[in-house]
Amino acid sequence: MIVSVKEILLKAKENNYAVGAFNTVNLETTRAIVDAAKETQSPVIIQVTEKTMEYSGGRLIFNLMKNDAEFYAPEIPIGIHLDHGKSVEIIQRAIKMGFSSVMYDGSRKKYEDNLDITKKVVDFCHEAGVDVQGELGSVPYLGETQGYEVDWEKYMTNPDQAASFVEQTGIDALAVAIGNAHGFFKERSKPDFERLEEINKKCDIPLILHGASDWENGKVAEVIQRGINCFNVDTAIRVAFMGSLANFFKENEQSFDLRKILGEARDSAKETIKQKMIFFGSAGKV
Repeated sequence: MIVSVKEILLKAKENNYAVGAFNTVNLETTRAIVDAAKETQSPVIIQVTEKTMEYSGGRLIFNLMKNDAEFYAPEIPIGIHLDHGKSVEIIQRAIKMGFSSVMYDGSRKKYEDNLDITKKVVDFCHEAGVDVQGELGSVPYLGETQGYEVDWEKYMTNPDQAASFVEQTGIDALAVAIGNAHGFFKERSKPDFERLEEINKKCDIPLILHGASDWENGKVAEVIQRGINCFNVDTAIRVAFMGSLANFFKENEQSFDLRKILGEARDSAKETIKQKMIFFGSAGKV
């Protein structure tokens, strides 16, 4: 069943666990996420990026997520979310399609510009009954810096600034940077757990960790204890899906049954997602 992302996040915050916000790109990854949530009895957030909307068609992928959740998992709380919306225009388009939760990502802008635009996004989204996630600090991607030498202090979220940002914008959730990184970018050798704890003390809203695909149970438990309520997962799903395809073609060179090929990739992604749900503590919380 479709519920608000804010409701899912607040329940996680109140009960000291985290949920997964898993990126989908097609039918197979959508089914993998929903089936994993059913099998683990876990609340879940399904999300797409602008690039996925361009690839698949925004209305098509939105209705695919919505229909899968409503028809095949009526007992599971499922939120649908726009991940990394980087312009007012894409967020307005998403709202017209039916999204009830969006992220405005102004993390690459100057603080004052991020604050100003995020506040404007919150104003028109809340008027439409849409939840908003903001981001402060910056979670790096491959290709953004020369090599792997990073001045992490320039990337990480400032706790005092975060408190002011949350108060002035009215966002419903905040994505933070504590040394985490997107994709295959090398993370900080140790996440800044103390910084996260300070942010959590100053900001009484759910906190989101992006770039969490390779986080396992030790680090996961540590940041949940210090305030993280949601982990974004994308790369781990892609690795499981593509790994299955590679193995299939290595062993079955003459097979052309797309249902079998993609079905095995879907199941591989599903097992990865299930393990994440167990790590995050959301399994069994339905």
